[in-house]
Amino acid sequence: MIDTGLRDKVVLITGGNNPLGIGAATAKAFAAQGASVFLHYFRSPLMGPSGQQAAAAGDPNAPGEDLYRLQQTMTGDEVVRVIREAGGKVDAWEADLADSLIVPVLFDRAEQSFGHVDMLVNNAAHCDPDTFIPQSQLGPASRAADNFPMSTIAAEKHDQHFAVNSRATALMMAEYARRHIERGRRSGRIINVSTDGASGFGTSVSYGASKHAMESYSRAAAKELGDHGITVNIVSLGPIQTGWITPEMGQSISSQTPLKRLGQPDDVADVIVFLASDASAYMTGHVVVNDGGLIAK
Repeated sequence: MIDTGLRDKVVLITGGNNPLGIGAATAKAFAAQGASVFLHYFRSPLMGPSGQQAAAAGDPNAPGEDLYRLQQTMTGDEVVRVIREAGGKVDAWEADLADSLIVPVLFDRAEQSFGHVDMLVNNAAHCDPDTFIPQSQLGPASRAADNFPMSTIAAEKHDQHFAVNSRATALMMAEYARRHIERGRRSGRIINVSTDGASGFGTSVSYGASKHAMESYSRAAAKELGDHGITVNIVSLGPIQTGWITPEMGQSISSQTPLKRLGQPDDVADVIVFLASDASAYMTGHVVVNDGGLIAK
């Protein structure tokens, strides 16, 4: 058995309120390794049909847009409960990462709960599909590749994506590095979650571009922070079933994937735990693609 070296370490994970999501799975995986978990989350306003309307239309627990939107409105309480019942150590706090002033407060909260943050996982993301196609050509029922409503790129959409996916990640890394370096710490981990569409994401152009910028920040941080014992790596994801992939979409994705199955949050959590562990001590500045082989086809 490999000793991950994570017992009694403290990890700060952003974006963890969806019980079916990557943040929740990652929090549970770290807790199982004996780490203390501080979980950030932010509840999105309910978009599309409400839970009651979805129930009237069919199974409210069926994967798809309605279930995913509903999960995004939840607090982190369910994830906290599951971890604590399993004997893990976890606290959670809600904050909007689009507010740049929140970043140091988030670290203060984590330290009040568990002490110095040893590892940072930037998982929180904002995604609202947009396109360069004129609105007049889209029509009211236009859908992106993920089957979510899509509209033409506009200043507000651009700014929302970059505020959370790019700026917040950069500020989180900077705050982590400041505290780490000023306290003379010599071993640290930053893991940032991206998408395999970051180089150019048709139908989600602002999401892809903001993640591409985040990857650039990450590579720069890896170069600058290595001398202080901090590794910085990126996990680039293909489609992962966090509640949004319908059965029909799942069959199509699985058929195109060399491993012939849909990616699950635990698949991502395992890679993140590896990158935080002692086993990855000589890895930094890398993009680890975790998509079941889709990009290799």
